[in-house]
Amino acid sequence: MNERHPGGGVVGGPVLVGVDESESALDAVRWAAAEAALRHAPLRLVAVFTPVPPGHIGNPGLGTAYRRQVAKAARAVLDTAVALAGEVAPRVRTEAELREGFPVPVLLTESDRAQLTVVGSRGLGGFSGLLVGSVAVALAARGGSPVVVVRGDRAEPAATAEPDPRPVVVGVDGSPLSEAAVGLAFEEAALRSAPLLAVHTWLDDMLEPALAPMIDWSALETEEHVLLAERLAGWSEKYPDVEIRRLVERDRPARALIAGSTGAQLVVVGSRGRGGAAGLLLGSVSHALLHHAHCPVLVTRPHGGEETP
Repeated sequence: MNERHPGGGVVGGPVLVGVDESESALDAVRWAAAEAALRHAPLRLVAVFTPVPPGHIGNPGLGTAYRRQVAKAARAVLDTAVALAGEVAPRVRTEAELREGFPVPVLLTESDRAQLTVVGSRGLGGFSGLLVGSVAVALAARGGSPVVVVRGDRAEPAATAEPDPRPVVVGVDGSPLSEAAVGLAFEEAALRSAPLLAVHTWLDDMLEPALAPMIDWSALETEEHVLLAERLAGWSEKYPDVEIRRLVERDRPARALIAGSTGAQLVVVGSRGRGGAAGLLLGSVSHALLHHAHCPVLVTRPHGGEETP
């Protein structure tokens, strides 16, 4: 069994990127190539084509011709992605593969062997259909490694010795479910020599409106600051060189994290399952970030064997 990082990625595995013909996918290639250079990891580019058009019946020769055409188009896009990756990170060992099938199952299988999976925020459909709400969301919810959905500014992570001064942002809600995200955010901030902005929000909408005037909001806010400090204490000891910035707000978590993503280089969030099908659905916060964040979004799911410092 492959050894895994605390965030779930395979130690020594490649940075995997799903490729299609969209501009969003090319942004993902740029980001993934620079990230592979930063991690001193190999880069794996995968394009997936569907061999038969949806609903095709009739002359099987038409299906064969269609398969040849989409395979040829997918190969051309893959070659373009390889060339682009070489421009961004010429020293990174890059491998590329054209796969036949459907994007979600192919990339989910590939993600099990990766240390990080990267996709664009939206695709054009066609031979791979990398659309936000389909492939990107499915990977973020069920990927075998942490998944980055590249959106917002197109600036890729720095592949040079100069650190990016923009922070890594993480949401901290005080629950065990957020621990994977917090640990991975510290790891990413340390890797980038970047500050870490820990965002913790609290809400009053669970209280009866009639009780609101009787609440000592100042004392409650103080308690929330203490809670955040407690959740960060063990991680700050493990990563003493990471500069920690704290933001505690009386706000909804999605809104605060989207605001925090402005001027950030990465925002890290945990995925959340519901009911007995845990891991099949994204929570509302991660889903909102995938659609509205101003920078790439890194989504992680808890994996077995993780420990809180």
